[in-house]
Amino acid sequence: MKFLKTLSVAGAMAALPTFALAQEEVAMVNPDEFVWIMNSLLFLIGGFLVFWMAAGFAMLEGGLVRSKNVTMQMTKNVALFSIAAIMYWLIGYNLMYPLGDWAIEGYFSGLFPAVAVLEPVYLSDMGLEAADDAAYASTGSDYIFQLMFCAATASIVSGALAERIKLWPFLIFSAILTGFIYPLTASWQWGGGWLSENIGFYDFAGSTVVHACGAAAALAGAIVLGPRLGKYKDGRVNPMPGSNLALATLGMFILWLGWFGFNGGSQLAMGSAGDIADISRIFSNTNAAAAGGAVTALILTQILYKKPDLTMILNGALAGLVSITAEPLAPSLGLATLIGAVGGVIVVFTVPFLDKIKIDDVVGAIPVHGFAGIWGTLAVAITGGYDGGATLMGQIVGCVAIIAATFVLALILWIVLKVTMGIRVSEEAEIQGLDTSELGMEAYPDFSKG
Repeated sequence: MKFLKTLSVAGAMAALPTFALAQEEVAMVNPDEFVWIMNSLLFLIGGFLVFWMAAGFAMLEGGLVRSKNVTMQMTKNVALFSIAAIMYWLIGYNLMYPLGDWAIEGYFSGLFPAVAVLEPVYLSDMGLEAADDAAYASTGSDYIFQLMFCAATASIVSGALAERIKLWPFLIFSAILTGFIYPLTASWQWGGGWLSENIGFYDFAGSTVVHACGAAAALAGAIVLGPRLGKYKDGRVNPMPGSNLALATLGMFILWLGWFGFNGGSQLAMGSAGDIADISRIFSNTNAAAAGGAVTALILTQILYKKPDLTMILNGALAGLVSITAEPLAPSLGLATLIGAVGGVIVVFTVPFLDKIKIDDVVGAIPVHGFAGIWGTLAVAITGGYDGGATLMGQIVGCVAIIAATFVLALILWIVLKVTMGIRVSEEAEIQGLDTSELGMEAYPDFSKG
């Protein structure tokens, strides 16, 4: 034992010169370069957390659809993410950020820009003001972070239209949504466009820019596609329980985890003590809102249905997260919990409302991402946003513009796809299940079909 202690002391003494050299190297780092490194690191950490949300969407959808359609949902989620990555690289990123010297220099000289030369992103490119236009972050880190938001928009559509849509028309729609529609409307706010510059619209991390946009595209698809067979019959709503609520619960928790990157990364800066303090506040408020939404849905379903409804509780937590996304920095913990709680109320009442008007949303994506997203965006006016400049009218204009544009463009696209190639499987295929009819394989081959 004494020998080990002696050895440890000797090792520590030997390491001292190394520590001294490391301190000298840190001291030699340019302050602007240090900020650039930390900002880039925030984007990268936030990016892989939001990427993990792709797994959350897949697990949530896989648990909430019937077992005969699980393989199709897994296929759609892998494919839509991959297509989003390609389309955002080819077109979407440059369409979303059309101003300044941000553009990626690539192999095809701007027509189809590729991430070949990673030039710095500057504060002015992000629509932010600065005393000097110091390098803000690496283009590669900004690109990968923004890509994850784009892919999340398509994931919202996937769950709502489950169990009756053909694979390839859905993937074509996803390509156009991620390559053109989402980048266009997102540029109005995050690309230095008219909503941020002229209207004063605030959407910190995308309650409307991402979530309500995806919900609007899903709503248009649900209207054109129609409900599942037997969902609405003889004036009744027939429940179609999901295959695996444990899987759905796992999906919700993965999304909850990923949301720390979604909101925290949207601080867009980690180069100062103030930035770190803000990120910690964003994390805390994000968590509080999710808890508020979940607990509210738990209590409400107990009151309304005499028993708690797990699917509503899961969506209540997600609605709380969507609600706080428009402004996770300014509220207190109590107000953040309340904002999330209202999101939980919205879900509990709007899920059955959609059933009343016969819009079939398999996983509750439209209430969670659409209605709660609108609420969260309007709620920014309560605090005035992170700098106190948000107004209710500005928030309304931003919501209406993005949702209306997305809905109209998506509706046109869905109708074109329906007329040209058809978007719905046959009745026989729907009854059999999309796993075997469309893909020829089952997620649970050892169990009976559900």
